[in-house]
Amino acid sequence: MTTPDADTSLNQPQQPVLVPLRYTPVEPQECLARARRAYEQLEQRRSVRHFSDRPVPREVIEYLIRTATTAPSGAHKQPWTFVAVSDPALKTEIRQAAEAEERKNYEQRLTPEWLDALQPLGVDWHKPFLEIAPWLVVVFKQTVELLGSGERRKNYYVSESVGIAVGLFLAAMHQAGLVALTYTPSPMKFLSEILKRPPNDKPVMIIPVGYPAGDCRVPDLQRKRLEEVAVFLEG
Repeated sequence: MTTPDADTSLNQPQQPVLVPLRYTPVEPQECLARARRAYEQLEQRRSVRHFSDRPVPREVIEYLIRTATTAPSGAHKQPWTFVAVSDPALKTEIRQAAEAEERKNYEQRLTPEWLDALQPLGVDWHKPFLEIAPWLVVVFKQTVELLGSGERRKNYYVSESVGIAVGLFLAAMHQAGLVALTYTPSPMKFLSEILKRPPNDKPVMIIPVGYPAGDCRVPDLQRKRLEEVAVFLEG
């Protein structure tokens, strides 16, 4: 007969499995050099709306998504789905649905202040890049996890986790020599319907990915200076 004190393992929290960290020490000067190189490369990244239809191999997109999924996430729930679309018919369907919503936005929904903010970007409701870019990577977030048993489990820090994953995707994309746009049509429920996603997958954005058009132009924008975005409190 087992007494209450004989085996308390059922009442103990599960202990995590820990493995040694794979880490190669880096001297301060090399650390600085790497940080500078990363900045100098990514400082050239721009959002692009004029794409070439030049194909991009699927394996490239696979590695970009693999990189995105190395992002930290709340309770390691990894609450994301990346749907990569190259099928021309699906891209056309996505464009038509997006433009229908965007036209309503520009003609009815957007405030004058919002339209003024968009004016320097030279954008309107026409979104031809949704068909021209070789890939549309549609990002979904999962506020809950659906188990095979039908049980629903809550995910944590979902927006933060997905945002970090998208950032890593964009950084990897730029390092691979490609360009992209973070496009957020509103509303975007049509993406769930067209791509036949389960109800716990909520669309976050579309990322067209590819090469820039030969005559690609981008707005002449300036990023804020370090002094405007960073505060150092040193001892």
